[in-house]
Amino acid sequence: MSRSVTNSLELVGVPKPRSPEPPQSPEPPQSPEPPQSAASDERRRGSKGERTRAVIVEAALRLFREHGYEATTMRAIAKEAGVATGNAYYYYGSKEEMLQEFYARNHAEHVAACRPVLDAETKLTARIRGVLRALIDVQAPYHAFSAKLYKHAAEPASPLSPFSATSSPRRTAAIALYAEVLSGANIRVPAALRKRLPELLWLYSLGIVLYWVHDSSPGCERTYRLIDSTAPVAERLIRLARLPVLRSMTRQLLSVLDEVLH
Repeated sequence: MSRSVTNSLELVGVPKPRSPEPPQSPEPPQSPEPPQSAASDERRRGSKGERTRAVIVEAALRLFREHGYEATTMRAIAKEAGVATGNAYYYYGSKEEMLQEFYARNHAEHVAACRPVLDAETKLTARIRGVLRALIDVQAPYHAFSAKLYKHAAEPASPLSPFSATSSPRRTAAIALYAEVLSGANIRVPAALRKRLPELLWLYSLGIVLYWVHDSSPGCERTYRLIDSTAPVAERLIRLARLPVLRSMTRQLLSVLDEVLH
């Protein structure tokens, strides 16, 4: 249409024709939100499950301290933890399993507590002293309860015994820690003794714990003095084991331990 005709139409009130708008391209379809993966869902369930397990163990320890191990029932533990009795049994089949969980948590805390010593010290005496002191530090909150607890652990047939088959994973982990105590120390150990020495140090630590259970001194200071005075003796005995005159005695000692412990 010419410009003059268009202007005439506008004068009589006819609107000016508009140029056609270019076609709009359709919006791309929105992708649905990806479903949460089974792995992330499993992690959430696992995290909640771990929290529930921790709550149940803490409730059990409170009741063990207040009423004793024998008098505490699974029903009472479930009530104290705020869960159904069936849920308590879902996570733990027995009170012994709860205590094994408690031991495992204590060991993890012990490993973390002695890490600064193991990372910084190379002298064997300092490494032994630091690891044993950390062991007592970690168990200190449970000192009042320890006599009742270790009474059951001292029974040979008890699954709570440190020598039982049930306690095998915990025992193996503890011995591995004492193997690290040796491997990071600047000391030469005879090959025959090196293989068994971590187990001997673990037995030594059991003796320290037994003394601590019965230690009534303020802050268990006598236990710490015992650690400080015996750690240098332990290193000295290990060094003396290299002497030819003591090799035969060392082999006899290891033979006796084999008969007693295995």
